[in-house]
Amino acid sequence: MPPFSRTYAFSRVTTIAAQRPVHAAFAWMHGNPKTIMDWQAELCGIPAPPFGEEARGHWLAARFLEIGLEKIRIDEAGNVLGYLPTPHLGAENTGPIVVLSAHLDTVFPLETPLNPVVRNVDGNDRLDCPGACDNCAGVAGMLAVAKAIATSRIEPPCTLLFVGNVGEEGEGDLRGVRHLYGNKSLAGRIAAHIVLDGAGADSAVTQALGSRRFQVSISGPGGHSFTDAGTPNPIAALATALATIAATTLPDEPRTTLNLGTIHGGTSVNSIPESAAATIDFRSTSAEELVRLEVALHRAVEDAVDHWNERSFSMRARGLLTFSISKIGDRPAARLPDDSPILETLRAVDRHLGLQTGARLGSTDGNIPLSRGVAAISLGAGGEGGGAHTLREWYSARDRETGLRRVLLLTLAVSEWAADL
Repeated sequence: MPPFSRTYAFSRVTTIAAQRPVHAAFAWMHGNPKTIMDWQAELCGIPAPPFGEEARGHWLAARFLEIGLEKIRIDEAGNVLGYLPTPHLGAENTGPIVVLSAHLDTVFPLETPLNPVVRNVDGNDRLDCPGACDNCAGVAGMLAVAKAIATSRIEPPCTLLFVGNVGEEGEGDLRGVRHLYGNKSLAGRIAAHIVLDGAGADSAVTQALGSRRFQVSISGPGGHSFTDAGTPNPIAALATALATIAATTLPDEPRTTLNLGTIHGGTSVNSIPESAAATIDFRSTSAEELVRLEVALHRAVEDAVDHWNERSFSMRARGLLTFSISKIGDRPAARLPDDSPILETLRAVDRHLGLQTGARLGSTDGNIPLSRGVAAISLGAGGEGGGAHTLREWYSARDRETGLRRVLLLTLAVSEWAADL
């Protein structure tokens, strides 16, 4: 295999872009913007909260079948997998795999009204609907790339696996991609992973922002605010612990944040509560900082509960406070090396298309493969969007074609690199 360099990557990309089947794939993208937007709008109308993606999964499996993918299946987690037919690689193909994925779930509860509306704005189709951009744009982009490759009869030199995965948002905690990489026979073959998430064609997530999320619960006997006065109060203990953790010193570098997300408990103003709970979010580019904050949280809660138990003058009659700390989210921090072949290839693709490559930090499905040493990158699927995670979310197909060409060229060039491994 030739030494991988920026010059070599650009030469490979320009050679691929000049091939007749690739021109045919570009032509399909150019001639079918309505098909792509119809997919996106139809998908937007199907609710898909974390742990509720089943209907979208069946919809995507049907589209995979129409496109001509093979070995389509929905795995135990709910991920939808489909392979590009590869008769040229032989029936016993056990070589490397390049994954192109997009998450199916949204942040919106099941009961959220979904009324996708497509209208023309300044000469471009615009879709208004919760989830239009994040991540119906990514799923529609993945379908467009798969359809363009299949229709033009491109034969990549290694296996291409298309995945609509579950559980990227919030409490989903990347469960779909975790499950994918938990399959040892499959994960051991994945040489590169391209994640499509949202809109845009001017940046790439190359550094995975780590996060750990916790729920703290404190319980006690409760009672009447007057007759049972002195009984240790779970809300008081929780407030003490949260005040302590909120005052924790955070470094500027590595960038680290903490957030007290929710707090609830109690029955009425004249009742000593029986329980109180809160959720806390830590984020950092450093795995060590996440460990430090987790230790600080445990110490703060334990000290607060001990303090309020000791203050209780009637604890023998009413009992003591107890606590639990549950981890409800854990996204690993990782970074793609600056000289990684997949990043050099993206730079070559962007140079060929006249785009700028802006590397940035983010928390995406790419956290999992990056943390396992797999070359992974997260991209937008072209177009423009706004209002993400709100009921006013929108997507515009303006310049979507450029973004899709970017993804297609990157996928094909990376498949050639992977085949040489």
